[in-house]
Amino acid sequence: MSTNVLRTADGWWVVRDTRAVRIHTEAVTTAGLLADRAAVGEAAVSGGTGTPVADLVALSPVTTPCRVVAQMVNYRSHARDSGFTGDIPPAFFRKASGSVSGPHDDIVRPSHVRFLDYEIELGLVLGAPLPVGTVVGEGDLPAYVAGLVITNDVSARDVQLTKTQFYESKSYPTFTPAGPYLSLLEPEDFAHLLDLRLKLSVNGEPRQDRTLADMIVRPAQALTLLARFQALEPGDLLLTGTPGGTALKAPPKAVEKIGALLPPTVKWKAFFRSQARNPRYLGRGDLITATIATPDGRIDLGEQRTAVTDAK
Repeated sequence: MSTNVLRTADGWWVVRDTRAVRIHTEAVTTAGLLADRAAVGEAAVSGGTGTPVADLVALSPVTTPCRVVAQMVNYRSHARDSGFTGDIPPAFFRKASGSVSGPHDDIVRPSHVRFLDYEIELGLVLGAPLPVGTVVGEGDLPAYVAGLVITNDVSARDVQLTKTQFYESKSYPTFTPAGPYLSLLEPEDFAHLLDLRLKLSVNGEPRQDRTLADMIVRPAQALTLLARFQALEPGDLLLTGTPGGTALKAPPKAVEKIGALLPPTVKWKAFFRSQARNPRYLGRGDLITATIATPDGRIDLGEQRTAVTDAK
């Protein structure tokens, strides 16, 4: 069974139901904690009563600086929403690790961003070095992936689309909420990854709901493709794509063909005028709730709750 770890300002904790037991470790980084799995194990079997989880303020269990890499269009449902047909070539992009924030921190919308979107994603946390050229088979995942986290790949769509700029549009501070838990997996847990269900709602309205079975490029293949050019280290984070249901969707084909004939400035002005009528984009005061778990609770990454606020 997986072990859920929570991080606070004064240390690390193993979560057992509604209580948390302190991990006696000198580790201050995620990589350091992963190197001290013995301390995690001792806390997991400790007989102490612990502290109520509700009394703890959770920080991101992924400490920074670290590498944050993300997969683009990696669920069939998201590919349909985005207007893709046929084979989708695997693609990756980087996010600034300064975008990582806690699981209950506000998401701060910059003043120049009008179209703020959500993308629930399963985050893989590396537990061992992944050198360039590594080939990862399904059976090799436990050797490289230590655990899982809920992440939200928050996106400024007006920046992303007009500038074709993923790095900026997804890297503003607070644009990668992570946690609450780092779920450390046992080798036998990896056989249950495809049962994980990603669910996201906004103000209680369900927006995204899919299992990993909807993935196009699954974790072992993704790490192999990424390792063709990018080395990773313990504590680094790979976001594995989002299901369908985001606010942004491709326009109908006829509209897209007409738009292609227009000058770029005219095309984008018309597109965003239509997007302004879309109520699904995030605004000040919206509350995003995200969960990732298997139906039997064998792996349960907890609940992430983040509110949207505007930059001052």
